[in-house]
Parts: sequence; C-alpha cells; structure tokens
Amino acid sequence: MGWNQVIFVGALLALGGCAAVEDRPAQLTPKQAAEIDKALDGKVAGKPVTCVSRVIGQDGLRAASDDVLLYKVNRNLTYRNDLMGACNGISRGDTLVLQPTNDQYCRGDIAFVVDLNSGMRGPSCVLGDFVPYRTVK
Repeated sequence: MGWNQVIFVGALLALGGCAAVEDRPAQLTPKQAAEIDKALDGKVAGKPVTCVSRVIGQDGLRAASDDVLLYKVNRNLTYRNDLMGACNGISRGDTLVLQPTNDQYCRGDIAFVVDLNSGMRGPSCVLGDFVPYRTVK
C-alpha cells in the first residue's frame, strides 16, 4: 500500500468518526434536562411537523440548550426542536437570530448566534422538525 492510499484510508476513517459523533444526541446538563422536563410536563408528544406558525408580537422561542429549542405557543402547546448541529453559545445567553422565509419557522431554516456584548456573529445551525407537546385533557 502506497502513501497516497494510506492517507486516503486515514481520511476516510477520520470522516467516518466525525459522522458518528454528529449522529449522537447531545448530552444535556441536569439543569437543561430539568428545564425541558418542566416545560413539557403534563404534555404528550405528537407527530413531528416541518413548519410552525410564528405568533406575531410574541417570541415564545427559547433555547433550552445549544441543541434544543422550545417554542411555547400557549400554555397547552409547546414545540420541541432538536437542532441539526449545535448553536454553541445560546444556552449561556447569546442571542439566536433566525431568518424565516415567511411567517413560519421551518425545518431547514438557518439560525446563527450573536454575542450582543461584542456584536460578533458566532456559529450557525439548522432547525429540525418541530415535535408538538399538548396538554392532556
């Protein structure tokens, strides 16, 4: 086996290792897990949807972790969105900026993090499916 083949095989192994890491769910801190549990307590998960309507004048979208957003529509309905790729910094208080294409948040919309103290733009991530959690009556 020549050096070119060794380098190629090494690159493939490295890429495969990266893909495996990205497929694993993010580890939540106990505080983050408790926040998500509290927000979804008494609610039952429904079928995931690709888009949800934005409530104009109300921003119920908040970060529970760098990987999970919660979108509270009202006291009976909250959506959970597991991001495709982490937006590092949003769980520590940096601002998440979304650029929706219309009056909805949709799977595939790109978001990015902004540090309001420095004005610097940080990492970006992509919205995943929205899983509705409704209060059981």
